[in-house]
Amino acid sequence: MKHRADIGVFGGSGFYEFLSDVDEIWVETPYGPPSDRIAVGTMEGRRVAFLPRHGKDHRYPPAQINYRANLWAMKSLGVTHVIGPCAAGSLRPEIRPGDFVICDQFVNRTWGREDTFFTGPITKHVSPADPYCPELRALAIRAAEEEGVTVHPHGTVVVIQGPRFSTRAESREFRNNGWHVINMTQYPEAYLARELGMCYVNISLITDYDAGLEDDPSVEPVSHGAVLQVFNANIEKLKGVLRRLIASIPEASEHRCGE
Repeated sequence: MKHRADIGVFGGSGFYEFLSDVDEIWVETPYGPPSDRIAVGTMEGRRVAFLPRHGKDHRYPPAQINYRANLWAMKSLGVTHVIGPCAAGSLRPEIRPGDFVICDQFVNRTWGREDTFFTGPITKHVSPADPYCPELRALAIRAAEEEGVTVHPHGTVVVIQGPRFSTRAESREFRNNGWHVINMTQYPEAYLARELGMCYVNISLITDYDAGLEDDPSVEPVSHGAVLQVFNANIEKLKGVLRRLIASIPEASEHRCGE
């Protein structure tokens, strides 16, 4: 195969500059078109495929992303390890904007999304009891520590439908349930990687406090502008973590999620 990669990255358009010797290719899938062309190139001596999950121009809101096509396209290029960085809101005062969380669990609060490859006639039941690859999580935590960022090694992300943010009552419910961060794209992205037997890790960059903090009225509810401001202010830190993580992923890993 001319275009082949071992590691896949989903993210925003700012990540294109990561790669060298880049070819942008279109990948056809049985599930329709992926979000955009895939950039395949080299980073830290590894072959990496990068795809902006919302499209280059951010034209797909979270519920309209063709997650199945995106994951299938990565798999067809030979990808075995997927990194899914994302912006996320904090539900905990100790998890602050600018921090990183390496999630180990998710809770799905979305609906209507195509979330399985097993629609018949072949059906399999895949366990997502531990949905994020433990090997990749350990490497991501170490990469963040080496980069000198504040990293939380555990966390549950609740995935909401979007594109709207939470009400105060919803945010209070999520917090009272013991969850840590909130996002709109981790489901079904992480689970579909598991169905395809690919190792998947999430790196949540915290951009806000969701609907605010009940014990601190000075903290404003999230806004789209504030999310972009914090994300852009920390994008170089995220790039540094990704570089270290990609360099540390073993070329012959014995751990294969989904087998």
